[in-house]
Amino acid sequence: MSIKAEYQTESYIKKIAELTSRSVVECRFSFGDGVSEVLAVSPQLSPEGCEVTSGRVNYGGRLVCTAVYCDVNGKLSRAQKGAEFSHFADDDRLAPAQSAFLRLTCEKATVRRDGSSFLVTAVICAEIAVYGTAERAYLSSADGAVCRFEPVKFLSAVTFSGDSEVEDDFEAAGVEDILTHDVKTIVTDCRCGGGEVRISGEIFLSLLALRSGEPVALDRAIPFSSEILCDEAVLPVRAMCCAQVKDASVAATVNEERGRCGINFTAQLSFFGCFYDEHEATAATDAFRTGGDCNLSLSEETVPVCEDIRVYTERVSGACSVKAKIDYSCAFKVAACPKAECTCSADTGMLEGAVTFMLIYSREKEIHSAEVALPFSVKLKGAEGDCSAVEVAVNNVSVRQRAEGECEAEASIKITAVISAGRRSGYISEIADGADNEAEPCAVTVLLPFEGETLWSAAKRLRMSPEEVAGACGGTAFPLKGDERIVIYRPKKC
Repeated sequence: MSIKAEYQTESYIKKIAELTSRSVVECRFSFGDGVSEVLAVSPQLSPEGCEVTSGRVNYGGRLVCTAVYCDVNGKLSRAQKGAEFSHFADDDRLAPAQSAFLRLTCEKATVRRDGSSFLVTAVICAEIAVYGTAERAYLSSADGAVCRFEPVKFLSAVTFSGDSEVEDDFEAAGVEDILTHDVKTIVTDCRCGGGEVRISGEIFLSLLALRSGEPVALDRAIPFSSEILCDEAVLPVRAMCCAQVKDASVAATVNEERGRCGINFTAQLSFFGCFYDEHEATAATDAFRTGGDCNLSLSEETVPVCEDIRVYTERVSGACSVKAKIDYSCAFKVAACPKAECTCSADTGMLEGAVTFMLIYSREKEIHSAEVALPFSVKLKGAEGDCSAVEVAVNNVSVRQRAEGECEAEASIKITAVISAGRRSGYISEIADGADNEAEPCAVTVLLPFEGETLWSAAKRLRMSPEEVAGACGGTAFPLKGDERIVIYRPKKC
């Protein structure tokens, strides 16, 4: 008997692709005569559009570089330049109806002298998540075949995005001016419910300021909480979320009578993320024919579902490498523009990386700077095997010369680890007739089961329906222990 199959078809949203693209953006600074070195560069990125076309995603943004230098009078000053850029990433899976979410980071910024000016070269990394509509078809019935039907949990991605503004006012004693700022945003919690996505996190603000004409570092952690409307966010589930700074500004007002500086910080934050909507349906997960073979196409969907966001705070310290020759004639002034680069082993939960910053120091009354790297290794307890994404923020960096030519540093790092679990959905997406079996040569079939064999497994091996096998076994309990013998009598059919 040939198989007559019926299928249930439904649409859902899935992640189509995760793309990474890099581009190089340059900003040129001209300071005039007497400037021989740029001490520090602070890049700030703002995404400005991301569009999916056939086989390509086009994106753009704006880079604003703040350069700190020492002028001819020995005074620290700053200059700012901006550049707009656009780039693309190609993938055959991309189509115009899909949605893309863009995250921009500056992997590296280098400075080199070019004639009478300085050229800042920034390597921009774009991480793009593309979501789109797909269809799944699963077997709902099949005449002529014995099917195992089970409740299967199907998942569909729900994406969300939105903006928020964060403002903070604080005071600093003796500060005369703000030279530059660096901002890092981390998400410490993201939950759905009541038709909205609630996001909590912290902004780590690092300021390079002047106090009595000397450079100082000011660090501040600014908590924030935002809500994004999302009609599908009804059930109390966790969501994966990415936050980035679209724009940040720092305004300082000096009160000379009080000897204090009022600082106003304003940031425009952009969020995007996803969670998964779940529904259950009855679908065939296995099938066979009693009179022959059948060809099965099995489909499997596995998606990482966020279960928790764990937060770790660590103090790291140790010897560090300096990209300059230092000795006791060097007087360390400040550690500026800190950031962290790291990788996490999902199997062991070990986080390894380095805290990098610009060390501004003086030698023979001249101001210089050098890049410093502090390696670290941290064990993320409870994140073994389940960690899918890690973010690290740095503050409170201190550095000293422990011996001539040897440098050591300390820094506080805050780590967020997204703990996710893979949810699997398996089902039959297609069934077709195979070769017919020849007539059984024997009237009696004896099955030697293995330990733990289920009724379905025994029925499939015997090419009988589970009901027929259960009736022939006379009340034998499944799963089997392995020492039973199943005897099947097959009467001759005329």
